[in-house]
Amino acid sequence: MSTPLKPTAAELEMLGILWQRGASTAKQVHQAVLPARPQMAYATVLRQLQVMHTKGLLLRDESARAHVYAPAQRQDALQTGLLKDLIHKAFAGSGKELVLAALRGHVTHQERAEIQAILDRESK
Repeated sequence: MSTPLKPTAAELEMLGILWQRGASTAKQVHQAVLPARPQMAYATVLRQLQVMHTKGLLLRDESARAHVYAPAQRQDALQTGLLKDLIHKAFAGSGKELVLAALRGHVTHQERAEIQAILDRESK
C-alpha cells in the first residue's frame, strides 16, 4: 500500500473525531462536529469523508447501507510521519531544534515540569 497523502487541517479534524470515536458513519461524524462547528452541513462532512477515502486517509466499510469510515493509519503513526516531515523541512532534520522551538513560548509551566519529569525518568 502506498503512503497516504498528507492530511489538510480539515482532514485532521475529521481524523481526530474518528480516532476518538472509532469507526463511524458520516451521520455520527457530523453529530460529533456540530458542537465545534454548528454551521457545518451533513453534506460537507460526507463529501470530506469521501475525498479522504479516495486519498487513502480513510478505510470505508460498504457492507451496510450507511458506509462506515475508519482511519487508514493509527493516530501515533500518522503524527510521527507528519512530525518527521516537519523536522526535515523546518528544522534541517534536527529533533533538538524542534524541541527547543517548542519550549520557547509554546509550553506551559505545568507541561515543562511534566517534560522534565519524563527526562529525569529516562536518564535513570
